[in-house]
Amino acid sequence: MNNQRSQEPLRGKKILIGVGVLVLIGIMYVSFGGINGNIVATEMIEDEDVIKISLAGIDEIAQFLDYNGIKFFVVRANDGSVRTAFDACDVCYNSRKGYRQEGDDMICNNCGNHYRISGLGTANLKGGGCWPGYLPATVEGEYLVITKVGLESGRYRF
Repeated sequence: MNNQRSQEPLRGKKILIGVGVLVLIGIMYVSFGGINGNIVATEMIEDEDVIKISLAGIDEIAQFLDYNGIKFFVVRANDGSVRTAFDACDVCYNSRKGYRQEGDDMICNNCGNHYRISGLGTANLKGGGCWPGYLPATVEGEYLVITKVGLESGRYRF
């Protein structure tokens, strides 16, 4: 019986350590994109009328970014071009579910439609229907540049 009592504090410490490890894993999972997107490897630089994103930090894994509640993603297509879109589509935006990436496709989390990354970055050419919301961007030197006016034009989606 004495032996059992001496092991109880040890058992309690082991449980606390186990719970602590699980909490730490959960925090890392959320922080590094396990639930709502991917690791953001680059930062947004805010100028007066634009935001800039270093091209060096954009790769073939979509990065989901937020500018004052306006969500969008940037991703490099297989041909090396950089694509941008609002993280909401033209029709399904009221669902507030956004997109996820699977390989070379972005997929609407509401209706399940697939869009090739290489085809993104244009207005909805067919009109109507699901399509990643058009967010114009330009490449200037070492940066992807997005105007604040362009971002604000999509605010209604969020």
